[in-house]
Amino acid sequence: MCRNITTLRGLEPAATTEEIEAAARQYVRKVSGVQAASARTGPAFDEAVRTVARATAELLADLPPRQRPPPTLPPLRRPHRV
Repeated sequence: MCRNITTLRGLEPAATTEEIEAAARQYVRKVSGVQAASARTGPAFDEAVRTVARATAELLADLPPRQRPPPTLPPLRRPHRV
């Protein structure tokens, strides 16, 4: 599950708030089955994204540095393909 979420630990410079939120959003989409939040699902979806992003930021801050950089860049750092 969530094979497309890239590793954020060990990025140089460190993962941004936007990268953490994008990973959280992708995770919540996957586990909830909600691809686009509606009026009915929006509040719960948005709260879940905030909670997961907060937990992710805390985890990244608490882990020791990686010895090697992650194998792939997160989507927000990849060059745009034409």
